[in-house]
This record gives sequence, structure tokens and C-alpha cells, in this order.
Amino acid sequence: MQSVVDPEVIEVRPDEQIDRSRLEPWLRARLPEAAGPLTIRQFGGGHANLTYLLRFGAAEYVLRRPPLGPVAPTAHDMAREHRVLARLGDAFPLAPRSYALCTDPEVLGVDFHVLERRRGAVIRRDLPSVLQDRPDLQRRTGEMIVDVLADLHGVDPAAVGLGDLGRPEGFARRQLDGWGRRWHAAKDRDVNDVDQMLGWLDGGVPAPQAVALLHNDYKLDNLMVDAADPATPVAVFDWDMATRGDPLMDLGYLLNFWNEPGDDPRWHHVSRMPTNHPGFPSRADVVERYARRSGLDLDRIAWYHVFGVFKLVVIVQQIYIRYLRGQTQDARFADYDVRVRDLARKGVEVMSG
Repeated sequence: MQSVVDPEVIEVRPDEQIDRSRLEPWLRARLPEAAGPLTIRQFGGGHANLTYLLRFGAAEYVLRRPPLGPVAPTAHDMAREHRVLARLGDAFPLAPRSYALCTDPEVLGVDFHVLERRRGAVIRRDLPSVLQDRPDLQRRTGEMIVDVLADLHGVDPAAVGLGDLGRPEGFARRQLDGWGRRWHAAKDRDVNDVDQMLGWLDGGVPAPQAVALLHNDYKLDNLMVDAADPATPVAVFDWDMATRGDPLMDLGYLLNFWNEPGDDPRWHHVSRMPTNHPGFPSRADVVERYARRSGLDLDRIAWYHVFGVFKLVVIVQQIYIRYLRGQTQDARFADYDVRVRDLARKGVEVMSG
């Protein structure tokens, strides 16, 4: 495999170094191709789990581990991610194959796993040049994002050995209660808009129409696409929260990131999906396309949308509190209190129709 320049690959940040003295022999004993000298670099684009590029000569792998410092219970579950990615690719080829899981704290001090590397582009906050001034390609890329999610939800969990993953009964209620507890554990101040969202969500939890495999963090920057044709998907990443449950929870979370041209500009800053360009489908188009492909009734989609906003509020606050406590020195997180405030206001506006 020829190595090419990847703009997301950086030198390992000083406070996120990993001890290779125990890691290297562990890797060499377990990976299919681990000859030649080991080099370690870091993927710089993520905001929570730490992801590293491992090279043994021409062979490349990806190592994923939880963030530094204490993490919320059940969050950043590398064992879960490994289990899903060791099996899911048989039915859902966009899931990279995971090769090895380590639960021995003597190696890195935390659980981690090593998986296949895929090559392509990841679209984050800004629209790449290949998509600019090409409304038809923008439309096809937006439709692809929806179709990939519907395809995942169409996988039979039992067919890939994941029929016992998670607890789908009462899933939405447990999610609301669990993320509510995370909010209270991570907050550094009261936010009235968050309290309003929690009250509204608590009063109307929908009954599920189906049980499906959920990604639980599905959005554009967890997709890798073909660099020359962004409407062609290459991989879906970040499966550490994957489970079985109500598929509309995934769709509601995606809608939270799906910006439109007329939205409050602060939403664009927080949500970071460049779908506010005119060629992309609208949120109403997204709902209609998903409903058509899934056959589900989306009359209650507003509840799932607001829950998606609330979930992101909690995730951003968890990152911010780690920054406040000195558990990470990443300066990108210094203004995340403002993002929490803006997201909470967005949730109240979506809730109000």
C-alpha cells in the first residue's frame, strides 16, 4: 500500500502520547501484517475518542482509545465498538473490520482496539472544493447520507451475530434518563433552556415502531467518502455507542446537524454539517426520503429531533468540563460553553415549532 499525504494525520499531540514499549509487542503478536518498523501518528479531526495511525512498513492500521481523564459510564466503549466492527461488515460493508481488542490495563491503561484503515475524505465543517458550485452533486451527497442510514437500519442484527446487542425495550426512555443524568454530572452551571428541553421531552416519549441496529452518533463527519465523488460512501466510523433500539433516534440526531440556508448562523457554527448550501436536501426532504426508504411513520419526528439536540448539548458539555478540569489542553474546547448555550436555545426553538 503506497502511503499518501492525509491532511487529517498529524504528529501526536504532546498530552496524547501513547507508550509504545508495551503496545508494540502486543500489536506484533495480534495483527495480520506487523513486520517492519512501527510509526505512530494521530488523526487530528476528532473531538472525543483518540485515534492513531499505526504503520508497520507498508501496512496501516487505526488504533482507537477513549479520551484522557474520567469518562461517563458506558461512554467510549471500545469493547462494544470492537464487537460490532468485527461482525457488521459482513452485511454492511461500510463498517471497517476490527482486528484486535485490548482490555489489559497494563498495555495502555485503557481499553483500545485496532481496526482496518479506509482511505477517502471526511467532510467536516466546510464544503470541500469538489462540492462547491455543484448543486447536483450536493443533492446526491445529501441523499447518500440518508440512504446509508436507512441501509444500516435495514440490517438484521441477528444475521451478523448482534441480536443480543443492547436492550431495545424502553430504549428511548432509558436514553432520555441516561443523558439527563450525564447532563447533571457534567454541567458547571444551570441552563434554563436545557431544563425546558428536558421537561418537554419527558412529557412525550414516543413508542417505537421498530427495533434496528443504531449507530448512535450518525452524522456527516463520521462518514468517509470518495475524495473525487463525495456521493460515494467509503466507510462509517465511530461505533462505540452502537446498539439496538428505535431507529428514529439516529434520524433525529442527524437532523440536529442538518443545517438549512435560513437557519440561525450560530446553528451552523455548532452543528458543523455544511448542508446549508442550496443543492443539499432540506430537513423536510431528509424526513421524506428516510420515511420512503424505511416505511416508518415520521409524524413524531420533532421529539426525536429535539432529543438529538439535547444529546449533543450533553456531549459538548462533557468535552467542555474535561477542558475546565484540565483533563485535556486542546484549545479547540475553550469556547464550548458558548456552544452549549447556543445549542440549548436551538433545542427550544425546534421544540416550539
